[in-house]
Amino acid sequence: MPLTATNEVRAARWALLVQFALFGLVMASWVSRMPSIREALGVDAAQLGALLVVGGAGSLTGALTIGVLVARFGSRTALLGGTAGNVVGFGLIALATESGDVRLFIAGAFINGFCGALVNVPINTNAAEVERRLGTSVLPHFHACFSIGAALGALVAAGFAAAHISITAQILVVLMVVTTLRLVLLRPATALTFHAPITTETGSIATAETKDRRRGAVRQALGAWLEPRTLLLGVVLLAASLAEGTATTWLSLAVVDGFETPEAAGALAYGSFVIAMTVFRFLGTPLIDLFGRVAVLRVSGVATFTGVLVFVFSPSLATAWIGVLLWGCGAALGNPIAISAASDDPADAGPRVAVVTSFSTISSLVAPPLLGLLAAEVGARNAMLVIAAVAVVSFSVASQARRRPAPVLVSG
Repeated sequence: MPLTATNEVRAARWALLVQFALFGLVMASWVSRMPSIREALGVDAAQLGALLVVGGAGSLTGALTIGVLVARFGSRTALLGGTAGNVVGFGLIALATESGDVRLFIAGAFINGFCGALVNVPINTNAAEVERRLGTSVLPHFHACFSIGAALGALVAAGFAAAHISITAQILVVLMVVTTLRLVLLRPATALTFHAPITTETGSIATAETKDRRRGAVRQALGAWLEPRTLLLGVVLLAASLAEGTATTWLSLAVVDGFETPEAAGALAYGSFVIAMTVFRFLGTPLIDLFGRVAVLRVSGVATFTGVLVFVFSPSLATAWIGVLLWGCGAALGNPIAISAASDDPADAGPRVAVVTSFSTISSLVAPPLLGLLAAEVGARNAMLVIAAVAVVSFSVASQARRRPAPVLVSG
């Protein structure tokens, strides 16, 4: 049953919606100008791809350690650290593009990858707490704002490129704006989870961390890796991330090669995918409250599976486009549902969300090169069948997302 939102919850909700949009914007704005970065560094496409793997390694390192950091220091400190780290990371990338120094780019890419987790986990944990306080499914709205921010970032990059403004200047301008807004919104965005842990008397969030909580932070974070339900929720998130990330990387190429169409058609197909996913993240959330997480996850898996099959085996681009839209709708809700389920118990939300989101990081690090090898053998369109197979796996473990009430401990 929906609950009445307090001013603090409302403020947190709006602050986090903007934080998600900023996260998408700052990431998409610089990767959208890869040709300029390649030229500034004096490398070819293969060398640039190898350099970007360093960022993926940083993301994986951050994903594997963020649970400890959040449990030990809290979400506000982690988010502040991620914000400060991005200033250093993007600053180094800006210097690299200005000087052509590849070593600076490597350092900046690794720091940014690591700090991505320091931003991603705190904002998702706090968004899940907003959802818990409201008593209704709103987490997909935050992820929709990330998609909107990413689209905005691409437009910003296109605008700077069209105006013939250097990538160095663009990075510094975007970084200054994003950092300022993040700092302004830091306090309201993290107000709901700033204090921890759970009190034994009321089951509510306490007014200060206890020494025992701090001493047990590492044990708590590592313990989340041993929980079968948390790991299976990670599989759900991996499937959703793979469905979304593969479309980002390969869909336009699969359209161009598979249907022998101009590059613009491939870009439009991917744009249709993003629009379908974003719209369904806004409009599909009532389905979660009406039918439950498990049913929505299973229908999403069927939609993804069907959409990919229609795309791969369609005889024409027109019918394949229907598959793209269905695929986008199917990929929309898996990510927020998995994170919401991992946050059912607010006392352990940070470490569990860190574990679950690490599966997304692993997917983004491993999937592109593996799918690239597969695409070289069977074609980009046929390689998409991997997504259909993973959707079946997600369907089979969807029951793990069933809502579990947070335990309320009573003092003896």
